Amino acid sequence: MSDVKIAIGSDHAGLELKNFIKTILAELGLAPLDFGTDDACSVDYPDYGEKVSMAVSTGQVQRGILICGTGLGMSIVANKFPGVRAALCHDEYTAKMSRLHNDSNILVLGGRVLEKELAQRIVRVWLDTPFEGGRHLRRLEKIIELEKRLGNGS
Repeated sequence: MSDVKIAIGSDHAGLELKNFIKTILAELGLAPLDFGTDDACSVDYPDYGEKVSMAVSTGQVQRGILICGTGLGMSIVANKFPGVRAALCHDEYTAKMSRLHNDSNILVLGGRVLEKELAQRIVRVWLDTPFEGGRHLRRLEKIIELEKRLGNGS
């Protein structure tokens, strides 16, 4: 896992959880690219969601983590980018399934709705769960084709 390049970003509402998750990632031997924000001043979540999502979409990193108050705004932003499969997860099960069946490459969390311990477990499950492939690969290929038809694919 330490060879995985990962980006992380948050708005002001996700800053505290972002900083906590960075310590978890460090314990796992990961050094995430931090795209901000760096203080508690009010900012616009799309600015930070764009940076992390672009890094994943262009292949600069393999995975990303985004955090805002509820995770809803970051999810909307991230899923605008070609090749991004952002999953808003509230528990270990959704984190596991987002990787196993959907090969999610961005984990989205809500800084105001998750306790740190649960967020830590979600991150660990999301990082440790491989993509299952098989029938799920066929479904992801359909999503890629849909992106291309809609003009959002590379």
